[in-house]
Amino acid sequence: MTTRTASEPTGPAPLLDLQVLVVAVRRRRRLWSSVALVGMLLGGASAVLLPPPPTATTKLLVAHQEDQPNDPGTLIRTDAALLRTTRIADQALRALGSREKSEDFLEDYEAVGLTNNLLRIDVAGATEAEAVARARALADAFVADHVRRIRQAADAEAKALLDQRDRLRKDLAEVDRTIGEGSQDDGPKVSANRESLFARRAELTSQISDFGRRAAEARIGTPRLVSGTQIVDAPRLVRHSLPRTAATNAGIGLALGLALGLGVAAVGAVVADRPVLRREIAGHLGASVIAELPGRSPRWWRRRRVRAARTRLAASLARTVRGSSEPVSLLELGAARATIGIARDLAGELAADGPVAVLDGLPGQPLTRRGRRQEDLTVVGAGDASSVPHQQRRLGLGSVAPGTAWADLQHLGTRTVLVVRAGHGSAAWLHTVARHLADQRIAVVGVVLIDPDPGDRTDGTLWEGPQAAPREETDPPARRNGTGRRRTERLPMWAARVADDDQEGR
Repeated sequence: MTTRTASEPTGPAPLLDLQVLVVAVRRRRRLWSSVALVGMLLGGASAVLLPPPPTATTKLLVAHQEDQPNDPGTLIRTDAALLRTTRIADQALRALGSREKSEDFLEDYEAVGLTNNLLRIDVAGATEAEAVARARALADAFVADHVRRIRQAADAEAKALLDQRDRLRKDLAEVDRTIGEGSQDDGPKVSANRESLFARRAELTSQISDFGRRAAEARIGTPRLVSGTQIVDAPRLVRHSLPRTAATNAGIGLALGLALGLGVAAVGAVVADRPVLRREIAGHLGASVIAELPGRSPRWWRRRRVRAARTRLAASLARTVRGSSEPVSLLELGAARATIGIARDLAGELAADGPVAVLDGLPGQPLTRRGRRQEDLTVVGAGDASSVPHQQRRLGLGSVAPGTAWADLQHLGTRTVLVVRAGHGSAAWLHTVARHLADQRIAVVGVVLIDPDPGDRTDGTLWEGPQAAPREETDPPARRNGTGRRRTERLPMWAARVADDDQEGR
């Protein structure tokens, strides 16, 4: 009676696993760090290759008739908007004697309201002298236009008041004529009419005097506003510091490049769907992670630790090979060099028991090219397996990369250790590998993970649940090993069959 490996029930998978996303982005640090570096270099180079044009600045004090202490800055913003009109631009260009279009000139300057009455003008030019001249012409044009508008408003207000005064004078003359033509009788009705006319004449006289006074005040306030609008800071050049500009542009380029690189790395990680965590790789392949090795040459202070880890892995695999009556193979996925190194270490451990034949099924046959025989180690091609004596121990070496001839893997060994590089194969391909190995009746002893993430704290062990019910007659017969005992087939977690309804479950 045989049992199957049961997996613990798991909840629905999240749409986006943040831990997986963070690990995937961290593994692509070369991408986003390179993009950030390129952005920083381009930003710094732009300050040197594209220097800002010569710029002049000036400040104006602008007086308004409607100035209030609690003004939120509406009047000065209106002045800034008026400065960027074609009327002011045309006046400045006429003063400069330039034939440039006013629409093009508007792109070379800007106005900013600093306070309720202080306006700053920044003007760019082809040369330093031209920038200063443009700033002076713009300031003069704006002051002249502002003074003209103040005087026009004062004249219009005074004219309206004087016109009203003239109308009142006509009414007063009519009242006076009526009083002069009135009757000299002393009746009560005549006396009342005469008193109303005198009251009307007094009222009109007061209004005429008031309108005259207001008209005079309207004209008197104009010189104060005109003198209050002036250039308080003469046009001068704005000095640009090249190191400061380069540092600022480099910082902006670094931030933009880093954001772009992180975004591309995150989107690429989600789209590619390449498992990098031990938990994911073990779940997709249906086998536990038994060891981890770095993907590249370690630093000198870690070489001893890595060498000890490889020695422990070789000793563990040697015990597995010695305890198995069936040939064992090493199948790589994106880690050919690491697989060759593991095979050499394992063959060196097994050489103490007798001659070892390595069946080289890797594409390109890298082991075969390096020499046929080294002491008790014999390297033959996968097609020459028949030339190896049956009593000699065999160690298969192959690949499960795309394009693999799956039917040839069983000749390398019916038990295998997968050497997988983290993040190399997609989840769909890991499922394909597990399914084909199960179809070929090749048992997976474990997974050796190459280039794991240093911050990975997930568990790469698959736990076996309680024993399942006996196989039905429809199940395929269990494979028997060389000792005549039935061998349990280890199925991946995704291959576990689930009942479709309650009746089938019962």
